[in-house]
Amino acid sequence: MRSILQFLRSHPTGPIERLDRPTYIKDAKRQLDRQADFTDFNVFISLPSRDAVQRAARTAEASWDKDKHTDPFGRLVALKDNICTSNFPTTAASGILKNFTSPYEATVVKQLRGAGAIIAGKTNMDEFGMGSHSTNSYFGRVEQLGYEGEQLSAGGSSGGSAMAVAWLQCWAALGTDTGGSVRLPAAYTGVMGFKPSYGLLSRWGVIAYANSLDTVGILGSRAEDVRAIFNTLNVHDPQDPTSLVPSTRARFTSEAHARETIGHSSINLRIGIPMDYNIDTLHPTVRKAWVKSLRLLEMAGCTLHPVSLPATQHALSTYYVLAPAEASSNLAKYDGVRYGSRAQGVDGTPESILFAKTRGQGFGPEVRRRILLGAFSLSAQAIDNYFIQAQKVRRLVQQDFDNVFSRPNPLITASEPSSPGNGVDILLCPTAPTLPPTLSELEDQDPVKAYMNDVFTVPASLAGLPAISVPVSFEVETENEGAIWDKSKFETVGIQLIGQFGDDHLVLRVAELLHSISADGLR
Repeated sequence: MRSILQFLRSHPTGPIERLDRPTYIKDAKRQLDRQADFTDFNVFISLPSRDAVQRAARTAEASWDKDKHTDPFGRLVALKDNICTSNFPTTAASGILKNFTSPYEATVVKQLRGAGAIIAGKTNMDEFGMGSHSTNSYFGRVEQLGYEGEQLSAGGSSGGSAMAVAWLQCWAALGTDTGGSVRLPAAYTGVMGFKPSYGLLSRWGVIAYANSLDTVGILGSRAEDVRAIFNTLNVHDPQDPTSLVPSTRARFTSEAHARETIGHSSINLRIGIPMDYNIDTLHPTVRKAWVKSLRLLEMAGCTLHPVSLPATQHALSTYYVLAPAEASSNLAKYDGVRYGSRAQGVDGTPESILFAKTRGQGFGPEVRRRILLGAFSLSAQAIDNYFIQAQKVRRLVQQDFDNVFSRPNPLITASEPSSPGNGVDILLCPTAPTLPPTLSELEDQDPVKAYMNDVFTVPASLAGLPAISVPVSFEVETENEGAIWDKSKFETVGIQLIGQFGDDHLVLRVAELLHSISADGLR
């Protein structure tokens, strides 16, 4: 078996020339073949019939009008299995929902279908989105192979979606990002993973983990592909109470388009370097890729500026108080009566509640752990010391970001940067502190250590900011005599770009710039 880099070298994914006629049928056949070839990776939970996909591709190609149709028309798009579909089961990779098929479709699915996209299937994930390696699934873990054949983590919780894109089993994929669940697997698999500003993309029809943090994210091979899907989905949804209304979107949309041009040319673009992210446990290779990215952007005309985000050191612990608290409430309805599969035999005893057995068997160990953690932090004796304090720290994290960006937060009318005229446009930092671990290393890993993978992704989630992981190539020095570089184990490192709220277009433009100027190292 080959690593992702070897595979991509033989199947280039660089800029696509616009043809007079599309190749939807040919592309769909290739992607379906790759789904069949790489079933050992356990990427998909549910797949449509091959005939149905090919029929849809033929219809798209026959009806294509270059003046009318743009991406994602005719493209295969995979969906994380916590996004509701009416023609596939929606399990959230949980035993308690193993037989559940939604009677309705999520808004983002309707939007994709309306734009002519073809649903490629439902991808594997961590149960209810709880995990960093896509190993907490009722249907088995997601796997990827390293250069030497070792089994590596695909990241989580959207590991299936990331692998589907990385191994060219679809054109793009949707995931969900609560504390880094799109960006972390993107970093581990070498693809683009974008978390938009909170409230831009509809969450209606998406199984909730933590309502105030959940965001539908997009994974693709190129920033242009990610942008095409983002533009399709970036519409107010009256069914979603957290969807930003048009009047709110108007506060930053016009300025975002103006700043998009700046991002494309990189003239006077100010890049912030959050020094608090330069932690002792940062892997040396990740640090080298971070420095390389900064140098490339500086050579492209950007200026670099160190910034401080002091509340970052408390962001991870804040997240793991707030997210489980919301999850314990959201998952209360899965009892085998209102939702979910009921356990076989008699459930409940005089000493327990009616659905104790159902929930005990239906939820995996990580979900049970977070329900218990969340229930405790919301209890009368703990809510003041944990949940309320965490909400206060969350506000401090948001204020830290507002203080370093050149543009005020458009959601806070009185917001002003602490140093007007000296703020930054974009922050650049690693997506994860380490390279993807082997699955064998994870088997005996303490859960708290696994939570540390989210240390760089959680702050942007707490503040609701747009962020994207961009694959940047790296080179590792070897001690072998006569050799200069050793590329035998890992090929790319995920570098994260974070923008002010509403600056999604700028983040995508800078991601496109960084990816293009670092592309020589990928070949």
